[in-house]
Amino acid sequence: MKTCLECHDPFQGRSDKKFCSDACRNNFNNKQKSDVSHQMRQINAILKKNHKVLSLLFSAVDAQTGENNKPSKDRLFELGFNFNYFTNIYTNKKGMTYYYCYEYGYRPLENNYYYLVKRREENKE
Repeated sequence: MKTCLECHDPFQGRSDKKFCSDACRNNFNNKQKSDVSHQMRQINAILKKNHKVLSLLFSAVDAQTGENNKPSKDRLFELGFNFNYFTNIYTNKKGMTYYYCYEYGYRPLENNYYYLVKRREENKE
């Protein structure tokens, strides 16, 4: 007699069988993965929020100059932006570093302001 790894009930079966049923096997595996899945969901939620904030601010155009906004750090924080999470970093030939959250990026400027950019779509043909 063997004991199920999930419910601890005794059961019979093949020599390599570890669970009494598919339900117990699924429950056991879901519990094993839940910590990682929870952390991934939290990080993805932060990245999604960052993307939304950058998208919103990038699309806001200054009515007088016609230029894209250059928001302050305080404005980004106010909208819920988290500077600790981004999808990649790009440094151009001039040595300027851009932090991207998917296709939207930002570069620090003087006095806690940020320059926003949107990556151009590349032809995949």
